[in-house]
Amino acid sequence: MLPAYQATFSVPMHCDACIKDISGALSKIPGIQETYFSLPKQLLTTTSTTPPSAIISTIQDTGRTAILRGSGKANSAAVCILETPPPPTPPSVPETSPVRGLARLIELSDRITLLDMTLTGLPEGNYNASIRQNGDISNVPGSMGGVFTGLEGDKMGDLGKLEVDETGRGSLIGEVDWRVWEMVGRGVVVEKLEDGKEGGSGLVVGVVARSAGVWENEKVVCGCSGKTVWEEREEMVGKGML
Repeated sequence: MLPAYQATFSVPMHCDACIKDISGALSKIPGIQETYFSLPKQLLTTTSTTPPSAIISTIQDTGRTAILRGSGKANSAAVCILETPPPPTPPSVPETSPVRGLARLIELSDRITLLDMTLTGLPEGNYNASIRQNGDISNVPGSMGGVFTGLEGDKMGDLGKLEVDETGRGSLIGEVDWRVWEMVGRGVVVEKLEDGKEGGSGLVVGVVARSAGVWENEKVVCGCSGKTVWEEREEMVGKGML
């Protein structure tokens, strides 16, 4: 059984009926152990083994939005925004957003990290995800180095395979034998498989960066953009981040 972790989510709630509705929906998905609601702060805290994407999806099914504010202990969580590679020469006319998904990493113990990856807007087919030696995306995938197998060469650099359906969506949820600090700053490559081999046309890349642990992010307005967390969420959803 996986160790449980805590996570905090911003959720718009107006009354006790909202809490009852969300609590009832979450009780039906596997892995949820405890939920705590703060109506004044519009926050939900969960203790579970459930991937954040499943919790967010369940809340959205109740007709509400949700934003992950923090997960796991301090210095034990990371995120990787997955994008189509930048072109060698920037186009004269801005193209649509290159963002194609998001990977969340939450360290549950010294030997277990939860991987929660979602993709969108990709060609239908089978893909392979791997962690690379560095986060240089200037000339991918070569500039990112080979598959990283740890400082001692004893890790599995392949994160797993996933299937993208006809809507362009796919997900990869599982456990990886990595500490979060080992992955921060390194690259992630998700590549379409052709006849069982890597090297297809579908390719997205990203760099792993540290993210907030539970209770480490209580901001309501971004200090850089001046936008609320809800405005930022709508902007990120529009760019393809789920």
